[in-house]
Amino acid sequence: MSDTFHKSGSPAAIATEVASLSWLAGATDAGGAPVAELLTHDSGWLETRRLTPAPPSRDAARDFGRRLAMTHASGAEFFGVAPPGLKAADAVLAELPSPVVEEPTYDSWGAFFAALRLAPHMKDAQSAGHFDHGQADRVWKMVDRVADGDFDATQPGAVVDAQNDASPDGHQPLVARLHGDLWGGNVVWARQGSRAVGTLIDPSAHGGHAETDLAELAVFGSPHLEDTIAGYQEVSALADGWRERVPVHQLHMLLVHVVKFGEGYVPWAVGLTDGFV
Repeated sequence: MSDTFHKSGSPAAIATEVASLSWLAGATDAGGAPVAELLTHDSGWLETRRLTPAPPSRDAARDFGRRLAMTHASGAEFFGVAPPGLKAADAVLAELPSPVVEEPTYDSWGAFFAALRLAPHMKDAQSAGHFDHGQADRVWKMVDRVADGDFDATQPGAVVDAQNDASPDGHQPLVARLHGDLWGGNVVWARQGSRAVGTLIDPSAHGGHAETDLAELAVFGSPHLEDTIAGYQEVSALADGWRERVPVHQLHMLLVHVVKFGEGYVPWAVGLTDGFV
């Protein structure tokens, strides 16, 4: 078996992944989560070092949580910023547009998340006829609440501490460096010696709220997720009420699935609004 992994995709998808891998890898030396090693690439393909899967232990999941916290704490300049070198027109997730901004545009996480992560996919899903009127009304009410800041919360502790150190005057918003598509399948538990190490693959990185990555890990499940959360909180305490906000952060990923795969995901997406609208 080759010791490299070859992946093909659209030029935009490859550009997104190349820039995202490089940006996330920049946090690894500072204690951030390991990232698949990018070896070479061209406009329609890339190669990374092949990872050998291994079953993760609870300790491995806890260590991954600690390191993911430090990836987030490496920070981003503003909400919606793309990784260095990625053109706004090329930013995609699962070959769907994943809008970014090239200068500070949004003063709050809610304004960013509603405008660039929820509304575009909701419009596409509705145009395709995936939602009936009542379902669409519920989701749009949720989007409006997000935009109004009803679910804005302080970033986890390590993000706050790192950015307060970098900007003591507090003039810059606290923004985390996100993987951006962190479902369980985008964490490879890679063998290193006798242990498994959670390693990030296939990112669509941007500046956002750290709770989004954590919430997305729970969408389809991740091994020993509660241990990952515990490890995360050892080094970066989550703000009060974070569990209640999980469905809000998951709505983006579910809308992406509605657009990509159709009406089968609609009940799940609409169900995330229960208790909020």
